[in-house]
Amino acid sequence: MRTRFIAGLSLVTMGAGFITTLFLPDHPAIELLKGGFEAGLVGGFADWFAVTALFRHPLGIPIPHTSLLLKNRNKIANSLISALENELLNKESIARKLKQLQLLKLAGSAMTRLVGKRSNRIGALNAGQILLRQLPLDSFVPLLQNGIVTLLRQTDVKPLATKALDTAITEGWDERALDYALNQGRVWVSKPETGHLLGSIAQQKLAEAKVGGFMGFAVQAFAGFMNEEKLGTMIQQLILSGIQDLVLPDNPNRELLLREIRYQLQRVAGDEELLERGKDWLIDKATNPDSGKFLLERMESLRDLLLEALENEKRRGGRKVVSAFRYVVRRLQAERQLAESAEQKALSFIVNTVEANHYRIGALLKDNLDKMNDKELVRMLEEKIGGDLQWIRVNGAICGFLIGLVLTAIQLF
Repeated sequence: MRTRFIAGLSLVTMGAGFITTLFLPDHPAIELLKGGFEAGLVGGFADWFAVTALFRHPLGIPIPHTSLLLKNRNKIANSLISALENELLNKESIARKLKQLQLLKLAGSAMTRLVGKRSNRIGALNAGQILLRQLPLDSFVPLLQNGIVTLLRQTDVKPLATKALDTAITEGWDERALDYALNQGRVWVSKPETGHLLGSIAQQKLAEAKVGGFMGFAVQAFAGFMNEEKLGTMIQQLILSGIQDLVLPDNPNRELLLREIRYQLQRVAGDEELLERGKDWLIDKATNPDSGKFLLERMESLRDLLLEALENEKRRGGRKVVSAFRYVVRRLQAERQLAESAEQKALSFIVNTVEANHYRIGALLKDNLDKMNDKELVRMLEEKIGGDLQWIRVNGAICGFLIGLVLTAIQLF
């Protein structure tokens, strides 16, 4: 080590100078130099002893209060751990340092640089595709089913049914449902095959009708006059006319029908036994293997759609990634309170995580120190701080020499 060589050289220089002055003739200048070299030699030896005593016994002699680092390695390790846990990594110091870093601004700058490169965007999309393909969807199905069942069992159905009914009436869903049913009925009744079916059923029922007297004669005459096509067309027109009347907003029959629909819905919403049976039916369906298969198919379809969307985005160079990032940045800039809240949550998470786990750093430090023997520990410390300590020896020799000159000059004077 270069500093150790310089320190040794300074001590040798002081010793050689002192010995040389012993053989020179008496002269004030020689006495002055001898005093300086003598004091420098003493200072150099004293600092050599002090520095050496930190790491080992000087000259291998077990002098008391030497080899201080090895004798106090546990105390030093515990002090370092205590300082690490209570001073360097305490909650206040971490929070203060993180606030100075301005996490959101720092993260935003880093993300801007990353998102700005096409290769990074493509890499992120590739990673997303790999993650999606490797997701074990079949293992999520039981969890999803259990979650649905738990939610159903913990849910009070009656308030939900009442609220749903109120919402349906307020928003006019019952009227829209009726209009949809009427429209579908009109489409079905208007089909030629429907007319043939209705005519066939009507003619069959007329033939089966057992009416006596004049009424029976009239029915038979009517049945003989009408065929399936005429009967079907007539019934179609009657039904379509009725449907058309029910579509009109002010039709009294429509109001009666809506009133009946609402009454039946209110009856269902207030029937706790019926709601519980419906709830049990839903729970049974949710636990059914067919439901699991259905959920798995839906999740696989969703995964395929997402993979296709990611592939399309890759072909476009990840422009939507840039757009999404810019949208988030604009929102954070516009919503200052939201940005501060997000930063505060991030700070709290980091601080709490470090505070909850910083003892692990101390435990790791203690474990690594315990694995090192005395020789390895001394070598490591000398490599880290030995160089600076050797300069103490150099300074001791030089300062001793200068002080010796001063003291000898005072004696001569």
